[in-house]
Amino acid sequence: MEERLYIVTYDIADQRRWRSVFKLMNGYGEWLQLSVFQCRLSRKRHAEMLATLDELIHHGEDHVLLLDLGIAERVAPRVVSLGKAFETVKREPVIV
Repeated sequence: MEERLYIVTYDIADQRRWRSVFKLMNGYGEWLQLSVFQCRLSRKRHAEMLATLDELIHHGEDHVLLLDLGIAERVAPRVVSLGKAFETVKREPVIV
């Protein structure tokens, strides 16, 4: 199953909705900064995430950006990071 690497960033006007979006994104990716996540997603997970975000946000007040960096296995992000180290999401087994 091919996965793509995304950077998701958002500006949510309401604190309650912001918390809901933050909790949702924790289930889909790795937290980078306050409203920025790095996500490695299959087509299905990407569609699920978009549908849920679409229901959570208020379209007239909130803004969500998804940057598609490409196929996760082939992308080598060139990132300048000041302060804490930056690491791309690695594919790892999840034990449930």
